[in-house]
Amino acid sequence: MVRNKAEILEHLCYTELVYGRINKKLKSTYTKGEIESLLYSIIQKTSESNFEKRGKNFYITSSEYHIRITVNSYTCRVITVDAI
Repeated sequence: MVRNKAEILEHLCYTELVYGRINKKLKSTYTKGEIESLLYSIIQKTSESNFEKRGKNFYITSSEYHIRITVNSYTCRVITVDAI
C-alpha cells in the first residue's frame, strides 16, 4: 500500500510505550499532547522528498528539526524518533 503525506497525517497513531521511547531518545520530558503536536507539525512541514520507504516503515527526516521519525507504513503508527 502506497501512502502519501496526507494519508500518514490523517491516520497517525501512537502506542503508550512510544511516548516514553520518544522522550528517552530525544532526552526530553514532553507530554503526550506535546509529542503528538510536535510530530504532526514536523511531518506536515517536511517535504515528501524526505520520506523514504524501506521495508515496512517510512523514515521521515527533518533536517530543520534534526530528527528522523519512523512510522509503520501499514498502520501509520509512530515507532520511534531519532535525533540526527
